[in-house]
Amino acid sequence: MQVSLFITCLGDMFYVNAGKASVELLERFGCEVDFPKTQTCCGQPAYNSGYHENTKAAAKNMINAFEQSTYVVCPSGSCAFMLHEYVALFNDEPEWQEKAKRLKDKTYELTQFLTEVLLIEDTGSEFHAKATYHTSCHMTRLLKVREAPLKLLGNVKGLEMIDLPNRHDCCGFGGTFSIKMPKISEQMVDEKVMHVEETEAEVLIGADGGCLMNIGGRISRKSKPIKVMHIAEILNSRGEM
Repeated sequence: MQVSLFITCLGDMFYVNAGKASVELLERFGCEVDFPKTQTCCGQPAYNSGYHENTKAAAKNMINAFEQSTYVVCPSGSCAFMLHEYVALFNDEPEWQEKAKRLKDKTYELTQFLTEVLLIEDTGSEFHAKATYHTSCHMTRLLKVREAPLKLLGNVKGLEMIDLPNRHDCCGFGGTFSIKMPKISEQMVDEKVMHVEETEAEVLIGADGGCLMNIGGRISRKSKPIKVMHIAEILNSRGEM
């Protein structure tokens, strides 16, 4: 099965190990992974800020970059959903909208692809730790991927999963929201960190780079002894902490 990896900006610059783990996971289950080098930002920051016309150039580039792909897999629910959103973006350009529909139909978030396409519920991973999972807003509310991550994590040998209180609350990142409304964002992420601490987890797991960067940054500033990891790293683990 041929799969193209959409790494995302944050994955490319900050979460390289998550990208590597994603490739290794896909290859382990029989996928041939390629990486279209013309891929760039999906345009989500501009789109969420209301600059829809400006977003179209980035969107057209991404549509062209993955036009020949059989499947597109992304280790970020937020960015995967943005590729789906291209259909609405090109509502006034029928030709590009049709291309956007084809891209939407073959684009999946990583855990969604593992469970829905490859029909994998146990990746055979092992990770000995007490952990909790943060559910990101775009992935759960818009892409509607809710059960796949928890199902996969529940089958990781040695991993004790603790439910995160108020787990559906936003962490305060929200893309440009955290830049435009820093004081509100700070209070939101402080509340998220407080709930993570309540679980007494050693590891916070997430599936979106933006959330991990925001929560992990606050954890670091507060000098909390909590490790922050992308779900791909956990699902690809062979027992190391």
